[in-house]
Amino acid sequence: MATHAGGLTATRTVLVRGLRRGFGARTVLDGLDLEIGAGEFTALLGRSGSGKSTLLRALAGLDRDVAGSGLVDVPERSSVVFQDARLLPWQRVLDNVVLGLTGPDAQERGRAALAEVGLAGRERAWPNELSGGEQQRVALARALVSEPDLLLADEPFGALDALTRLRMHELLRELCTRHRPAVLLVTHDVDEAVTLADRVLLIDDGRLTVDIAIDLPAPRSHRQPRFLAYREQLLRALGVDQKED
Repeated sequence: MATHAGGLTATRTVLVRGLRRGFGARTVLDGLDLEIGAGEFTALLGRSGSGKSTLLRALAGLDRDVAGSGLVDVPERSSVVFQDARLLPWQRVLDNVVLGLTGPDAQERGRAALAEVGLAGRERAWPNELSGGEQQRVALARALVSEPDLLLADEPFGALDALTRLRMHELLRELCTRHRPAVLLVTHDVDEAVTLADRVLLIDDGRLTVDIAIDLPAPRSHRQPRFLAYREQLLRALGVDQKED
């Protein structure tokens, strides 16, 4: 994806300046500024309707018909993973992974990507033969096979059961450590954000109101005192009553 405005050359760093997006009379993003460094894993939290997915769609270039303004400069090579895997049901698993990939080694790269997500040997399977977690693994393989500089993930594990979600957390962190894309993960889950991210942002009323660096060694445990401190800080920023939580 190329630079959207300003004539800047796309780099591995995401740069957003004065981003405004609205739907009718409602302003969703109100002059938002953001930078994401090369290889940085950033999680974005916020209440429903706060603009999380609107921001992600702006970075992905999927909102060209939405009224707005501002500078959005992102890497040319970007991939998106959504909550549903969005696999083509009439294409086999390997064909879904290499969709849009060119070059004589496309099939080989697709097989390697499937092996990375633990699906070696399932290349000829149909999407409806896979579990929900396996379908999301295919979606991750498809997103990473092109070696993107930016990976945008819009609540990719929201529809999975708790155990599968934990396994996918481990897989995503492992894959991102290996491939080193910059990542923006949109999530409602504070624990997921602290488990995965190097940095957690909170969006409210169309602006970023919290920006916290997560300084925890991997693997991270929910029982670590510092994990709990980050969690409490973010829940408080979200207006969650700790006694009720």
